[in-house]
Amino acid sequence: MLTTRTLLPAVAACLLVSTMAAAQMPPMPKPGPEHQIFTMEAGTWDAVVEMAAAPGSPATTSKGSEVVTLACGGLCIVNDFNSELMPGMPFNGHGMTAYDPAKKKYVGSWTDSMSAGLLLSEGTYDAATKTVTSWMEAPGPTGATVKTKSTVQYTDADHRVMTMYAPGPDGKDMQTMKISYTRRK
Repeated sequence: MLTTRTLLPAVAACLLVSTMAAAQMPPMPKPGPEHQIFTMEAGTWDAVVEMAAAPGSPATTSKGSEVVTLACGGLCIVNDFNSELMPGMPFNGHGMTAYDPAKKKYVGSWTDSMSAGLLLSEGTYDAATKTVTSWMEAPGPTGATVKTKSTVQYTDADHRVMTMYAPGPDGKDMQTMKISYTRRK
């Protein structure tokens, strides 16, 4: 039979254990200067996509849109991209980017309607040029893993340009895609 005499010590012990556990927990992370870049990307964007099929060939152009949402209290962003690569060929992509303080890099994941899996990236931000440069390994046209590079340059508060590069036939980086974004008002 439970009495006040047996219940009070049990409640006190639970409170003591919970207080000790709370005292040992690290502080909750808060956005820092590295996360400021995420506020530059948050919003709805109209996009013009230019893709080159081969070196020297004319680029095909399509339009799209992207919604970038601040998430996890400002510690990351979530991207949702939609376009039509060719008439009748929809393209959808979804990504997430966070800052990893241990690596001192921006880390991201990406998947889309043309990818068979989850692609991972790491990058750095150069404040002088307002550019993020990232590297990602992804399956290429032959199925072999290809290391790609992308840059995102913030030209002003309402414009940014993402350019992707992959090794060309000569092994040197060639531009494969460029997306010019304009913030929707």
